[in-house]
Amino acid sequence: MTYRHVVRRGARSKKDAIGAIAEALSFPDWFGHNLDALYDCLTDLSWLPEGEHVLEWEGGNADVEAVLSDAAARSADLGDRVLTVVYTD
Repeated sequence: MTYRHVVRRGARSKKDAIGAIAEALSFPDWFGHNLDALYDCLTDLSWLPEGEHVLEWEGGNADVEAVLSDAAARSADLGDRVLTVVYTD
């Protein structure tokens, strides 16, 4: 099954993007709101159902985009919950 998660528009700064991604994917309360914690949650996703999770974001922050890319590649290796990132205009 495929699940779609949309990041609210305008979340381009690192802080705003991290918060908006956490909101879109319903991150757990223990999420640390930094790039390392973002990667950890994106490669875990254990609180979400198994399947492909498509994250739609307009982009705008190179640091966050790098974490998203690394996490998507890692999640593909892990198997039961795969992260796919789609950048919108």
